[in-house]
Amino acid sequence: MKLSLLWGREFLSSRFILWALFISNLLGTIYGYIWYGAQLWDTWANYPRWLIPFVPDSPTASLFFTLALLFLMFPNSLSKYHRIRTLIEALAVVTSVKYGVWAVSIIFAGAYQGDVLVWQDWMLVVSHLAMAVEALLFVRLFAYGSIMLLLAGTWTFLNDFMDYSFGVYPWLPQVLWDDVGTVMVFTVALTGISIAAGWIAMRAAKRI
Repeated sequence: MKLSLLWGREFLSSRFILWALFISNLLGTIYGYIWYGAQLWDTWANYPRWLIPFVPDSPTASLFFTLALLFLMFPNSLSKYHRIRTLIEALAVVTSVKYGVWAVSIIFAGAYQGDVLVWQDWMLVVSHLAMAVEALLFVRLFAYGSIMLLLAGTWTFLNDFMDYSFGVYPWLPQVLWDDVGTVMVFTVALTGISIAAGWIAMRAAKRI
């Protein structure tokens, strides 16, 4: 079997792959929200509570992708929600690429400054890289266009603004506490890169 078949449209759209990815992403989303539990409680107790939706970045990205898979699994039953589907797909791509790369970058930036990596860090590296890769692979099955991609990008930039204006950005390794300004610039730039990646992938998918 050719290796390229593993990311072909027929393979990705098979019921087995869709169900396998749906279950794994759903479990990862639940785990992600649990992972953010302490920060969510801290935000609830010490910040305006309307900031809560802006706190759990990666699990929300994973949730968008999980919902996007649901639309692929039941296209007929959910066909009347086409606009919602395309917005969720765009959000899934932009946020999965953005936070997948972001988390890996922060983990290794912390390690570069002396943070000791444990097995959970390597687990997060693998799972977050998978987030970015799977989102880009599935663009060929998604139906979002430029308008929905723009809306998804606007939401992600808004999330960046809330994170760094109100201090609800994801908790960083202690060695990076004095680098918040640099992390902020990297985060905002990565949002722009993720939008561009979503657009390039969309255009490439249309030519396949």
